[in-house]
Amino acid sequence: MSNIVIVGTQWGDEGKGKVVDLLAEKADHVVRFQGGNNAGHTMIVEGEQFISHLIPSGIIQKKVCYIGNGVVVDPTVLLEEIDTLSSRGIDLSPKMLRLSEKAHVIMPYHKSIDNARELKKGDKKIGTTGRGIGPCYEDKATRRGIRFCDFKEMDLFKEKVRSIMEEKNFYLEKFFGTDTLDTEAIIDEYVEIAKKLLPYITDTSVEVGDGIKKGDNVLFEGAQGTHLDIEHGTYPYVTSSSTVSGNACCGSGVGPKDIHGVVGIVKAYTTRVGEGPFVTELFDEIGTAIQKKGAEFGATTGRKRRCGWFDMVILRNSARLNGLTDLAITKLDVLDDLKEIKICTSYKYNGESIENFPASIKTLENCEPVYETMPGWEEDITGVRKFEDLPENAQKYLKRLEELSETRISIVSVGPDREETMVLNDLM
Repeated sequence: MSNIVIVGTQWGDEGKGKVVDLLAEKADHVVRFQGGNNAGHTMIVEGEQFISHLIPSGIIQKKVCYIGNGVVVDPTVLLEEIDTLSSRGIDLSPKMLRLSEKAHVIMPYHKSIDNARELKKGDKKIGTTGRGIGPCYEDKATRRGIRFCDFKEMDLFKEKVRSIMEEKNFYLEKFFGTDTLDTEAIIDEYVEIAKKLLPYITDTSVEVGDGIKKGDNVLFEGAQGTHLDIEHGTYPYVTSSSTVSGNACCGSGVGPKDIHGVVGIVKAYTTRVGEGPFVTELFDEIGTAIQKKGAEFGATTGRKRRCGWFDMVILRNSARLNGLTDLAITKLDVLDDLKEIKICTSYKYNGESIENFPASIKTLENCEPVYETMPGWEEDITGVRKFEDLPENAQKYLKRLEELSETRISIVSVGPDREETMVLNDLM
């Protein structure tokens, strides 16, 4: 038995979907443990692209998938995703997809408040996706959320919605000056939604736990990246949930003793979507070339990703926070055409060297990268399937990343397709 947590080590978009899809071949179950449909995973199998926002990537490998209690779920998006993937021949029956009864429901008022806040902030906006993720987590923390178990008791659900809507409409009208929402129309819509989702709703903690007792292999799939973590990221330019590996236990209802390894996914360079400081960001033709060759657009929002050199300061931070046992390097091929490649090994702030990621956004905004420069390999590596067949400079680059991060590299991706991958160490 081997139970592995998959996490992003940067600001998300590292290629977790591809790695989960790859490892899911040996897994029995795949569990999503945090976030919402503000994240997207892209898998390319035999040239065919699949994008999921809520449903775990393991569904492509025909594994039983669980949406854990730590996820906030927009039921309309989930139903659309079920329909879309089902139309492409993927089995999304209730026996294959299980939804935690303790997961919180994103309601229409969450999305209205999310968008109204960003508009009101203007130039000081955080850069949310506007999908209601943050407001839903807020209601969860203040104990006024709607959970999927409420769909089993419709009288209670209606009572909760009517009570909550009185406050939300007051907030929308009096504070934001925006349109209010029709309470009864929302109730009617969600009564119909509940009928469709009831077969999927279960105690996922018990079901995953039963699988672990039987000796099944479980993959725990995170969304976003470590530096978007509400506790440890570039606050306030973060998401509304904990993205680090420790939350795999809380967000899925399993104990720490059942986790056997943590794989950190990291691009061979660095990207970021949305607002917030980014020390190694490139504003020149190299940054543009990386963005274009790497097709750096968000799978969920379509927003262009900001690109920069590899930042070892944030990877070291991620290695510690997540307890990484292994690394998966993605998009190494995007660097194929570069004559020189840089690794940021530390920051400089007010003339002093900083090796640990600072908490202060003001400090971070004024940090300068300290680079180590390595020669590029300037050849196409997309056809390479063995580490020893990589160009010498590509091997040296990977070995240097391994050395600086003090974490072994077990997977190297040299293209978007499932087959364009090197597995250096067996993880499951």
